[in-house]
Amino acid sequence: MTNEIYPAPACECGARLGKGQTRCRKCRSRELYLKRQNGKRRRETRRPPRGPRIRGRAREV
Repeated sequence: MTNEIYPAPACECGARLGKGQTRCRKCRSRELYLKRQNGKRRRETRRPPRGPRIRGRAREV
């Protein structure tokens, strides 16, 4: 029987991980922050899907 020694799980930043984790808390929060920032920037430059809703209003005479 051979005992294989696996390296301790570590995040890409070098932090040790707990059982079942793939990234540390710092890297996860950084990824979420970047996703939110990309979404905000996209909303700023994105035009509305349709024109203003002026047609449905009743006109004053």
